[in-house]
Amino acid sequence: MTKRISGAEYPLAKIFSSEFDYTIPSYQRPYAWTPTQAGELFSDLYDFYTKEDAEDSYFLGSIVLIKQEDKPAAEVIDGQQRLTTLTILLALLTDRSEEPIRESFRKYLCEPGNLLEGLESKPRLTLRERDSAFFEKYVQNVAIDELAGLDPAKLDNESQRNIRLNAMLFRQRLEDAFGSDQKEATRFGSFLVQRCFLVAVSTPSQQSAFRVFSVLNSRGLDLLPTDIIKSNVIGKVAPSKRDHYNDIWEELEVETGRDGFAEVFAHIRTIYAKDKARRALLEEFRERVIDKVPSAEGLVDDVIEPYTQAYLVAKHAQFVSTANAAEVNALLRWLNRIDNSDWLPSAMSFLAKYDSETEYVSWFMQRLERLAAYMHVCALDVNQRVERYASVLRELEAPSSMVNPATAVELTTVEKNKFKAALDGDVYELTARRRNYIILRLDSFLSDGAAIYDPTILTIEHVLPQTVDEDSEWARLWPSSSAREKWVHRIANLVPLNQRRNSKARNYDFERKKVAYFTGKKGVSSYALTTQVLHMQEWSLQEVERRQRLLLEVLSEGWSLT
Repeated sequence: MTKRISGAEYPLAKIFSSEFDYTIPSYQRPYAWTPTQAGELFSDLYDFYTKEDAEDSYFLGSIVLIKQEDKPAAEVIDGQQRLTTLTILLALLTDRSEEPIRESFRKYLCEPGNLLEGLESKPRLTLRERDSAFFEKYVQNVAIDELAGLDPAKLDNESQRNIRLNAMLFRQRLEDAFGSDQKEATRFGSFLVQRCFLVAVSTPSQQSAFRVFSVLNSRGLDLLPTDIIKSNVIGKVAPSKRDHYNDIWEELEVETGRDGFAEVFAHIRTIYAKDKARRALLEEFRERVIDKVPSAEGLVDDVIEPYTQAYLVAKHAQFVSTANAAEVNALLRWLNRIDNSDWLPSAMSFLAKYDSETEYVSWFMQRLERLAAYMHVCALDVNQRVERYASVLRELEAPSSMVNPATAVELTTVEKNKFKAALDGDVYELTARRRNYIILRLDSFLSDGAAIYDPTILTIEHVLPQTVDEDSEWARLWPSSSAREKWVHRIANLVPLNQRRNSKARNYDFERKKVAYFTGKKGVSSYALTTQVLHMQEWSLQEVERRQRLLLEVLSEGWSLT
């Protein structure tokens, strides 16, 4: 059998003819084009049709097929979104046409069959098994009114809802464009099948098809690396098991979302590579992960599925156990407030192995949150973070337990001292994400972790104002400008509020500020830190110094920095 790659440009009249018998393999992702992509396609086609010369042709991109040259059977590796959407458009043109034009359009949807030529009657495009019967019944058999009458909420999946939505979109666009003008609609249909072209790239070799697939997707819904990895991996699974592994893959992708699934693969790469990505994910994942796993089945069973489940637990704070679950999930929620996700590979690696050891999970997550908080607050750059987490990942490769834990996640003495120095500095002058994390974490330590915070309505304000009028009560209490400068941005002088108040109130004296600025509608605050301030009688240098010592002790105890 030749493995030559061939490619040719065909008009849609040839693309949707007996020369091609398209099948979407079960391992392909579902039909995903929404009215956004379908609407753009129609607009492009209609604009070209109305504005360009009658001799010009319109290029629709390329499709990649596993196909032998002398046989119509064609497995679609790339191009299902376009082929499916164009089929829907042809069905809507068929629906609004009358005989004999209607029958002319219909032949692009279904092979009418010819006993003399050995051709059986069948759809020209067969979707994945989950959607093929639906697509044939309502689209290829042109039951558009029935399709319109279906309740989207009762359809089996998102693919079928997209098919219905795009059909309704095309029905409205054709009505807007042509109304009752049958001749003009027919001319548009003629333009579509005669002057619109696709390049069909064919090879009987699956490996060649996947290689072409990775570079020729020029017009479809943006491909993610996981789409190409899926085609490669599921394509290597034994045919008898392919549907099973395809179902596992799709369930994981649904649970995480497409972007989330791509993030999982990036984190898996980091777990294996333990360094910063330097090349495209597709290339590095193949080299660092796929080539290290003996089989496609093992890659799904032993790598992708357990790490994806661990990702979901870590990302959404969904740890479940009869003990320690609330504490672990609270720590995971704090980790998700960090301004980077570099901690996730360590969390995923740990949870994939030890999720049933609840005491050890609690121990590890306490230290992982502290490590992440240290790097967040002290503004370690990405290279420093990746290198530090790599030491954790390396240690997690060896067996560990609560009796013999993985200690690389612990802070060193040098790291603890650096962390404490940052907490004792001008916290307000840190970036908003960093100072908010410190203040809210401090508040959680004060409230024993019971409080739940909404960062979207948080603002950090000063008790001693940043600007002090010389004739104000503040100037009397704080006569030294150097003392004010030293303490104004430190943690003792900062309070969290649920909303930003009138800027003029920031310079009120202490008693008036407590009432007008620091309390909520019911005269109380949502934050333990702010409530403490409300109970204080004055805001003197001595009180702020005392408060600074106490708050640093709370942070030191909460994060075990002693």
